[in-house]
Amino acid sequence: MNASTEKMTVGFIGLGIMGQSMAGHILAAGHDLCVYNRTRAKADDLVARGAVWKDSPGDVAAACDVVITIVGYPKDVEEVYLAPGGIVERARDGAILIDMTTSSPELAQRIAAAAADRGLAALDAPVSGGDVGARAGTLAIMVGGDAAAFDKAMPLFDAMGGKIVHMGAAGAGQHTKMANQIAIASTMLAVSESLSYAKAAGLDQTAVLDAIGTGAASSFLLNGLGPKMVAGDYAPGFFVHHFVKDMSIALAEAERMQIDLPGLTLARGLYQRLVDGGFGEDGTQALYRVYTQMTGA
Repeated sequence: MNASTEKMTVGFIGLGIMGQSMAGHILAAGHDLCVYNRTRAKADDLVARGAVWKDSPGDVAAACDVVITIVGYPKDVEEVYLAPGGIVERARDGAILIDMTTSSPELAQRIAAAAADRGLAALDAPVSGGDVGARAGTLAIMVGGDAAAFDKAMPLFDAMGGKIVHMGAAGAGQHTKMANQIAIASTMLAVSESLSYAKAAGLDQTAVLDAIGTGAASSFLLNGLGPKMVAGDYAPGFFVHHFVKDMSIALAEAERMQIDLPGLTLARGLYQRLVDGGFGEDGTQALYRVYTQMTGA
């Protein structure tokens, strides 16, 4: 930690595939860290490195200047923040609350309002980059909420991310993440279809990826997940069931705004097939499973 960076007591709630690494970066940056996770064993490594375990989200909030959450679903976000004895009720005066879960823009606005009623600041700050970006500390972080709170939290964002952008008022971070997920959804369709076509044409799929991976079709998903599709490697960097959740939030927002998103609708339906087939814990590249079933490839 450099001399210009203020040491903070930071709470981190949610130590899954991404949260473990994100919390670790904050600890490595020299901040005091309190942690909570529903499965306590996931906190063991961080506790061994100096983090302090707390028995509930409310206990974390009562002990910290900043509280960061990255949990599963909007219902989990609502529970940890707004339930009796939760984060908003028990947070220290002047605390900054940062939800990094991909969640509902409307819920982000409600949390911000509840926090403001207590003299607190709440930011919605979902991330993109998956487990790879979380481990490397290069996540894209899109933030909505109070500008002054954003500035105060910037050293923490810097510890976890590479591209950090304040997008506007409460909910703006979540809306930006929805735009991100919409772009990913249709790109995953395109990569799966490209590889299915290549195989049906009798081409070496790896050679195809090598040939098109530096041209106009190049993308992180083509070059990063395309080889995993070819290899049948569906280990999760981001769970299918979480992606279905994200797409469902985006479609609900699109309906509210009265816009039609046919590509997203198709992608959500195909990913739902994976969940229904028992593959919800696979990574998002498992969409290729659906295409192999449809094409017999």
